Amino acid sequence: MDEQQPLTGASLDEAADVFQTLRPRLFGIAYRILGSVFEAEDVVQDVWVRWQGADRGAVLDAGAFLARITTRLAVNVAKSARVRREAYVGPWLPEPVDTSIDPQVGAERGEALELAVLLVLEKLNPVERAAYVLREAFDYPYDDIAGMLRLSQANTRQIVSRARKRLSAERSDRVDAAEHRRLLEAFVAAAQHGDVAALESVLSADVVAHADGNGMRGVARLEVVGAGRVARISAFAQKFFPGFGYSVVEANGLPSLLLVQDGEAVALVSATVGPDGIEALHWILTPDKLRAYGRSAQRLTGRP
Repeated sequence: MDEQQPLTGASLDEAADVFQTLRPRLFGIAYRILGSVFEAEDVVQDVWVRWQGADRGAVLDAGAFLARITTRLAVNVAKSARVRREAYVGPWLPEPVDTSIDPQVGAERGEALELAVLLVLEKLNPVERAAYVLREAFDYPYDDIAGMLRLSQANTRQIVSRARKRLSAERSDRVDAAEHRRLLEAFVAAAQHGDVAALESVLSADVVAHADGNGMRGVARLEVVGAGRVARISAFAQKFFPGFGYSVVEANGLPSLLLVQDGEAVALVSATVGPDGIEALHWILTPDKLRAYGRSAQRLTGRP
């Protein structure tokens, strides 16, 4: 259910306080719909501008009002983003967020936050994606979602049901965090030594690797499938990033690997892990997306 944040006056300071309280939720909605930190931040900033110009004294529930604006703006941005992403060079992956220092982005529920889930949501149209996010991640009632998206309640239920089935079909059983971390560390240790056999031992037979480099030299522009092929290309990491170091970090609610070379982040690797080992690897190498991950701390102190 939405947070009740009634306004008691029309001053800008009061408006800013209310907005700041709700800002993590607004960012969480926009981010899940868009899969982009920078686009979500732009949407939230646009919502703030509109909030300043609104007749705030007539608003009974600021949370519902701002969530509706955020959702509609994010859906509009997502429609135009789909066209822009068609020109992207190689696989497009969502921008990661550091949920260890920006926990409020996933505070409602962790649903629709993992990079792999955001990638599946990209296959839905923006309205379908928004309906799923509002229901599964933020527990909005169907009638509220229908109003936000200008749909009938029956249609909203159907959309959410179809999205659930699609995600369920593409998700396997998960392992606990300790096993997830163990496999990640075993993977990167083998990659550092170029040990193909050790890499194959932690990968599932039909593992898939995606690399988001947006045209960077040496980065695969197609997904790589199968333990043998993924192991061989992963072993290339020690040549692509000679002498790299790594740390296990948290990205989108899961343990991930941050690769560092000469003091600079050069890659973030997120993995989907199941009972048979690592099922998917998401290599984020595009500098802008690595910077997006670093922006998580700024949202904790930023004012509108």
